[in-house]
Amino acid sequence: MEQVAIITGAGRGIGRATAKVLGEAGFKLALIARNEAELRATAQCCKDSLVLPVDVTNHDALQSAVARTHAHFGRVDAAIHVAGLAPVRSIEEMTIAEWNQVLEVNLTAAFVLAKTVWPIFKSQRGGVIVNVSSLAAKDPFPGFLAYGAAKAGVNTFDLALAREGSSHGIRVHTVAPGATETGMFRSIMSVNDYPPEKTLDPEEVARVIALCANGDLRYTSGEVIYVQKTL
Repeated sequence: MEQVAIITGAGRGIGRATAKVLGEAGFKLALIARNEAELRATAQCCKDSLVLPVDVTNHDALQSAVARTHAHFGRVDAAIHVAGLAPVRSIEEMTIAEWNQVLEVNLTAAFVLAKTVWPIFKSQRGGVIVNVSSLAAKDPFPGFLAYGAAKAGVNTFDLALAREGSSHGIRVHTVAPGATETGMFRSIMSVNDYPPEKTLDPEEVARVIALCANGDLRYTSGEVIYVQKTL
């Protein structure tokens, strides 16, 4: 039976790379991001995919996307939250609205996605949740107070969720990459500030996510898997 994965942030970066790796592994995919054109570009790399232009901070729309995926494919085997937001702001610069937005994208959306797929996974007696965290959860760049706090929250959320899911055959994995060569990272750091030879390729992170989704790393449920380039 072919497996079905939902991927948020699938329009580019780590999300697109994850879609490509899982698509090559035979997964059917539901691709979620705000930008429909970027999603359709990702879909060209995948054999069987459903394009769902959704803002993950719109809880009703995200829940509807999960329902549409389940109705279309008849099952959901993995829910992978890659979508992220990382503005660089000091505490003096950051507004309350920006703080809330960072938590909404990085942490609350992970909760909403997990909560929505949970009854599906329970009925199937199994499923996998993979949330992309960050090295910033334990070693943030200056200005990453909101992003680092949100990702630290993801780490703890996933540990608690893994313990809840163990009796239902539900695994929860946390993949925490260091600096990765994505558009989001380059909007923060120039090549002069952080040279490309020090960054991960998105596909390197995607391959770890795929190992979680396909069960090769099944014994790491609840753990934080740090992925970091060493020179």
